[in-house]
Amino acid sequence: MRVRVLSLAFWGFILFSSTILFPIALLIWATTVLFDRRLVLLHQFTCGWASLYTWINPAWRVEIEGRANIRPGAAYVMVANHQSLLDILLLFRLFVHFKWVSKIENFRVPLVGWNMTLNRYIRLRRGDGGSIVQMMQACEQTLASGSSVMMFPEGTRSADGRLKAFKHGAFTLAQRTRSPILPIVINGTSRALPKRGFVLRGRHDIRVHVLEAIPSDVCAGEPVEQLIAHVHGLIGAELDAMERTLAERAARG
Repeated sequence: MRVRVLSLAFWGFILFSSTILFPIALLIWATTVLFDRRLVLLHQFTCGWASLYTWINPAWRVEIEGRANIRPGAAYVMVANHQSLLDILLLFRLFVHFKWVSKIENFRVPLVGWNMTLNRYIRLRRGDGGSIVQMMQACEQTLASGSSVMMFPEGTRSADGRLKAFKHGAFTLAQRTRSPILPIVINGTSRALPKRGFVLRGRHDIRVHVLEAIPSDVCAGEPVEQLIAHVHGLIGAELDAMERTLAERAARG
């Protein structure tokens, strides 16, 4: 019962704070859109907005590694595994500029979805071939403008935290645009907030690890299936290493 009450309070705080923060986002957009064409300032504000919810929760011990692997000014195809809704909040904590690729339903969420529209994040209607083509075109334009693109190559959240097969879109995009790929590994969020339900699950260690970027010439030089296997292997190996570390910590008490 206590966990349910705390979960309700958490989601209630998100709703309450969003009613305050969205008007600020709208003001930032209105005063910067003419000279900040990539909406960098608005995205930075959004990073702070999203990060607020992981900062205030004492049950989530968040550790972020590998920030030095993000080269300032570089435009990456950023790919991360997807365990939970919390992954979105955690990736904002990197405080680097990117445009999300997100399913169209998220843009319809009041306040949060409206802010996604202001940021010009990229919409995708799942299973719609025309929407996929439009999404890829928008991603290509985004990378050409100097902004990174953030994608979950699994397509949806893992039900059990295990790494699923990757779809080819992000990797085809990297090859078409000759962009480097930046793999990002997230672990622990599936235990903190599983895919099914909105009840938070107690205290958990959560880790985000930014791996070394795969250079554009390497991405362009590999067949797409081989590139997918390469990145899947890197993320999978790091997830396994994270799980071993957690098990060792638990054994030590």
